[in-house]
Amino acid sequence: MTTYEELRASKLEKLTKLREKGINPFPYQYIRTHTANEIKEKFNSLQNGEETQVNAKVCGKVMGVRGFGKLAFIDLWDDSGKIQVQLKTGTTPEHAFELMGLMDAGDYAGAEGKIIRTQRGELSILAENIQVLSKSIAPLPDKWHGISDIEARYRQRYLDLAMNPDVKKVFVGRAKIIQSVRKVLDNQGFIEVEVPTLQPQYGGANARPFTTHSNALEEELYLNISPELYLKRLTMGNMEKVYTITKNFRNEDIDKTHNPEFTTMECYWAYADYNDMMELMEEIFREACMAVHGNEQFTYQGKEIDLSQKWERLPMKKAIQKYADIDVDSLTDTQMLELIAKSGKKMENPKLRGLIINELFEAVAEHHLIQPTHLMDHPYETTPLCKEHRTEKGLIERFESFINGWEMCNAYSELNDALKQRELLEKQAKEGRAKGEEMPVDEDFLKAMEYGMPPTGGLGIGIDRMCMLLLDQPTIRDVIFFPQMRNK
Repeated sequence: MTTYEELRASKLEKLTKLREKGINPFPYQYIRTHTANEIKEKFNSLQNGEETQVNAKVCGKVMGVRGFGKLAFIDLWDDSGKIQVQLKTGTTPEHAFELMGLMDAGDYAGAEGKIIRTQRGELSILAENIQVLSKSIAPLPDKWHGISDIEARYRQRYLDLAMNPDVKKVFVGRAKIIQSVRKVLDNQGFIEVEVPTLQPQYGGANARPFTTHSNALEEELYLNISPELYLKRLTMGNMEKVYTITKNFRNEDIDKTHNPEFTTMECYWAYADYNDMMELMEEIFREACMAVHGNEQFTYQGKEIDLSQKWERLPMKKAIQKYADIDVDSLTDTQMLELIAKSGKKMENPKLRGLIINELFEAVAEHHLIQPTHLMDHPYETTPLCKEHRTEKGLIERFESFINGWEMCNAYSELNDALKQRELLEKQAKEGRAKGEEMPVDEDFLKAMEYGMPPTGGLGIGIDRMCMLLLDQPTIRDVIFFPQMRNK
């Protein structure tokens, strides 16, 4: 078997020969007249063996070079798909055949000639001229599939995209999903805004931050863990509907559904509450599903999911009762911790009853929420940023939407009482969250609240997990171009 080093040496030799012939292997520009897909759409009716008088210039990555006596073929892949280039003795000049002999898979090339359909039925360019546009020196892998190559695919996404056209479809789908989210919000009058990535104080989520140092300011800064507190500042500035699609950074675990750098959409809607945000959440997901599937149903890993119906609205305590036949109000904290332990989970620092109830839900009920469900009315200890429930003591007006047993969003009727907000944030800081670590108080945010904040509904959606679900991908790494990887 030819080694990598031998293949690379062969490509370097061809590069030298191109230069010796006075050919620039890295020209500045190539004027293309047709893409592969345009040719397929416009000339689909051509019969086998039929030739047109339409001249076309195509270009793309060379993915195959083969010769059969008086005929030779080059497979070019552009952004839209594959087009075959045919070289034919008597039509294609001899120097083009010689140039083809200096081409390899992985090069970029252009070809000019008439559009034809070969005797075997493939739309092609009958080349009158070919051109090297970029000579590659590293050989493409012969095969690019199987479990042994998964990590290499993530580390070398450029090869993954080149060798697996279906991978590109996933990321085109991701783009469509994000576009559809923007479309829904823009159509409802939301204004897209930006918030700082580098922040003097982190907040808005229970997470550990990435820390850096500003030489200019001579102080510590943090990569944002959530855009929430900045977006709320804008509602206090009388911006009634705002949203951002942004990167968040959390210095925590990496697993099937988590990456330290991830994309979220958060929006805030003045004079709305969590009921309004449930309606908005449903519309966002329906439109995203329509954008990539053309209907409101899809399949994730063999499970049929239906977004066309109203989503179930299920209080957390009722979910535990429904799926585990457990009445949490009749149990002590110790009894609930025992049930959590029996499920195989271990709760760290179990101090607050509401957090124990939330942990019990995750242990015994969460995985049952396959069809779209708004899990609502959480214990008040689960977040300090949400309004108390208007009718149920000890609960807050919060919901998390679940599909496939995954949390897809987090949303509140936002707390807008400045004094109560200070009390809760100071209590959170004293008790310590984020796995027992300090959770500091954002004094600037509290000061802003004292100037007044309207009744507001807030919604945050994890875009990466949304893409995993709608595009039927098994891990978050499959929907992030360059996921975080441990250094080799």
